[in-house]
Amino acid sequence: MTMSALRTLSREECFVHLHRGRLGRVSVKIGELPAILPVNYAVLDEDIIIRTAPGTKLSVAMMGVQTAFEIDGATLAPRSGWSVLVVGHAVRIREPGPLDAVRALPLDNWAPGAHDDYFRIPCEHVSGRSFGPEV
Repeated sequence: MTMSALRTLSREECFVHLHRGRLGRVSVKIGELPAILPVNYAVLDEDIIIRTAPGTKLSVAMMGVQTAFEIDGATLAPRSGWSVLVVGHAVRIREPGPLDAVRALPLDNWAPGAHDDYFRIPCEHVSGRSFGPEV
């Protein structure tokens, strides 16, 4: 078994990984410093939907700034892995129709406390890559 080179994932392959996942990370700026925060998420159409409480992540969505979201996976034996990166302008979801749609998603609270706010990151840019053994 030999190791394969780094491979670029197609948009379709990226969405397969996105649909399978439930936990990812969102990158935000706190002042001048970057922060990477864990989030639970779901996919609706081609948007990443995040359920959150008031705070840093929701503030970013209210400002509509460009935001990065990432998921990944790896195995130790054999050594293989993949990652998917989504970049888009975060938008808070407040309208009744879209709010009803996201509330129907399998998006449970993982952190304690009330998490009754939602925002989406449209998949304006999606990229991914993987590596692993060739059989």
